[in-house]
Amino acid sequence: MVKSLFSILIFPGFLFVSALSLVADFFDRKLHARLQNRVGPPWFQPLADFIKLLAKEEVIPKDANATMFCLAPVFALASAATAFLYIPLWNTEALFSFNGDIIVVLYLLTLPTMTFFIGGWYSTSLFARIGSVRAITQLFAYEIPLFMGILSSALLADTWSLYGITVFYNNRPFFWLLNIIGFAVSLISLMGKLEKVPFDIPEAETEVVAGVFTEYSGRFLAFFRLTLCIEMVAGAALLAAVFMPVGLGLGPLARFVIFIAEVFFIISLISLLRTIFARLRIDQMIRFCWKYMVPLALLQLLINLFAKGIVLR
Repeated sequence: MVKSLFSILIFPGFLFVSALSLVADFFDRKLHARLQNRVGPPWFQPLADFIKLLAKEEVIPKDANATMFCLAPVFALASAATAFLYIPLWNTEALFSFNGDIIVVLYLLTLPTMTFFIGGWYSTSLFARIGSVRAITQLFAYEIPLFMGILSSALLADTWSLYGITVFYNNRPFFWLLNIIGFAVSLISLMGKLEKVPFDIPEAETEVVAGVFTEYSGRFLAFFRLTLCIEMVAGAALLAAVFMPVGLGLGPLARFVIFIAEVFFIISLISLLRTIFARLRIDQMIRFCWKYMVPLALLQLLINLFAKGIVLR
């Protein structure tokens, strides 16, 4: 029991993923700033922002549903942190590994967006409700290509387990190349899930103040911000586990270091993409996902079905 509690609460659980997410947030912001020829924040800025928000007073709007308003950030943080527990770090198996864990990770990474909608909607602010509608609308645009891109790789490996995917692609290294389209689609869809530019439509400061988070302050806003950081790390870790599985022949420490490097590589790609693109309108975002992303994800699915039926037969 003590070992399980240590794994859940400390390493590789909540404290570790929280610390890693703050480091990843600094890395993302610093790289984004340097790409724009700016200095960027100091290394302690994400932690300082988090502590500052924890010290501030929580203000609950008079007409808001206080229960839903307060519970939404807690559920968002819990779901994002739990998703990380099912992703292998230094071993081929995660802390809680089973056949079907990839479905659970995708499900848990969907819940924060739902809590964003609930929290913004029940705050009764006009700006928050507009942001909530945009957040849930985006969900139906990027979620389909994200699922198709990731599950196409699992389909080729003939398993819904991240452990099985790692074993399959390590035994057949060149099959990684078949999933390049799926990786690109999943990466762009992940940016929509994280509400990064050009998909930061729900939190467009120049249009709807802060969108969903307009009425949030204090620790509740800190929880939401930490949720987005953890979701970025968990999403990048999922893409690394599915599309860049670490070699089985390496030791645990080497696998851990390489895996963390892959996570930060994916985060650097996100920083690069959000630097060179401008924000889309909500209709442009939906059109882009359904006109281009879904057909590309479907193409990846067909490629993997062909490879599975012909090459692996």
